[in-house]
Amino acid sequence: MLNVTPNSVGSVAPPAGVVGVGFSPTADDSRVISGTVGDIKAADPRMTARNVDVYYGDKQAIKDVSLDIGKNEVIAMIGPSGCGKSTFLRCLNRMNDTIDGCRVEGRIMLDDQDIYDRKMDVVPLRAQVGMVFQKPNPFPKSIYDNVAYGPRIHGLTDNKQELDEIVEQSLIKAGLWDEVKDRLDSSGTGLSGGQQQRLCIARTIAVAPEVILMDEPCSALDPIATARVEELIDELREQYTIAIVTHSMQQAARVSQRTAYFHLGELVEVGKTDDIFTNPSHRLTEDYITGRFG
Repeated sequence: MLNVTPNSVGSVAPPAGVVGVGFSPTADDSRVISGTVGDIKAADPRMTARNVDVYYGDKQAIKDVSLDIGKNEVIAMIGPSGCGKSTFLRCLNRMNDTIDGCRVEGRIMLDDQDIYDRKMDVVPLRAQVGMVFQKPNPFPKSIYDNVAYGPRIHGLTDNKQELDEIVEQSLIKAGLWDEVKDRLDSSGTGLSGGQQQRLCIARTIAVAPEVILMDEPCSALDPIATARVEELIDELREQYTIAIVTHSMQQAARVSQRTAYFHLGELVEVGKTDDIFTNPSHRLTEDYITGRFG
């Protein structure tokens, strides 16, 4: 572990043998972090992760990470390639369950619900905690059916009128309605890259999530499309909690209120974005931000 606090108290480790299920440390979880500089807690957390370890077979990819995801904020996760930021993000809606040999230890809560509880149904979880991927991935369906897909399978509407309203409002929130309202029957795959990504955001919004996870959502987009998605992220923050993984420190500085820096599977530092980028406390954070490595 990184030795970054001189007077830290040992962290609470998960019980031996706990794999992929929730673990509850003591009520006083102020002592669960020993290796992270900064305050892991948010004033009004929507999700809380405590002592999260992730393994791919025998290889440990995430080491004792604890972090809050605050309500109506954007938290950016940054760090060099292979540092574990995307792996951690995927833990937040159990996307790592789809990877053979991957196991997650620790505790991750959505409000007061342990998302790794054996009784947890991952289908509604992934509606509550939606994900937008690096490469736009619209379904080979019409624009309308892309957005309507989630509400249909989750039974969120009783009639066509309600579904029409959800589709329209989702496209409005995604900043896409005016561009596609006259061609909703056209294929979603026929849109430009930036429009496809906003369509995927609309599809995520349509099932009324609490949290939106974004894994490098602009890496495949041109600068104009990137700017539009960044504007959209800032608008969505008023209604949703957003966690974004990005390789662009400029993007993290523009869109987020808090930033978490990962290095070799560990959460090195977390804090207000302005502080992280202007006055980082840890040498590794400073080295990464100033371009000494990464």
